[in-house]
Amino acid sequence: MPSGEQIQQYLTGAWRMMLGKADGLKLLDLSADGFWNSFYAMLIALPALVVGWVGFANDLSALGDGFDGRLSIVLRLATIDLAAWVAPLLVLAAVARSAGIADRFVHLVVASNWASAVIAWIMLPPALIGLVMPAVRPLEDMLSLVFFVAAMVLTWRMTNAALGKGAGVASAVFAGMFVVSLLTLFILQSALGLVPIDQTSGL
Repeated sequence: MPSGEQIQQYLTGAWRMMLGKADGLKLLDLSADGFWNSFYAMLIALPALVVGWVGFANDLSALGDGFDGRLSIVLRLATIDLAAWVAPLLVLAAVARSAGIADRFVHLVVASNWASAVIAWIMLPPALIGLVMPAVRPLEDMLSLVFFVAAMVLTWRMTNAALGKGAGVASAVFAGMFVVSLLTLFILQSALGLVPIDQTSGL
């Protein structure tokens, strides 16, 4: 696992790329070890992700699930989110050569992993509000939307900086990875019996 100093460096590099600064790549480890070590970003993101999972589980527990049911929901959410993290990268690996981005595949995966950890923490404030103040759901929903849009803009900038092949290529890759992530979420949510709370309540 990377040291604390290295992790801080990688997160800083990813953040600079998310601001559109290609020099952030210089702060990332693009070696074979750096490629695999970038998946430790999942552990960095985990505390922030858990807050969202617990909040969702609390919502569904109001429908009659006890502690065991709540724990089951958290575990299923963890499976879904981590699959949605990895699936776009697997698809990218399969199409990178035909898409003409094989030479930047490692750059994008490493940057994407560390950027995803940053995004997880960016999305934490709305999740915290939902967890500690469930009565103010409209505020949580509004903030979630604002933060989500900001996260998408930052992720596109990171993709563009990592690929270095122009906005058109970056937009196509970003859109493809986003679609794969959404499909993974929807398919696994259905397969694992999880739906948003408003659908569950019939609203």
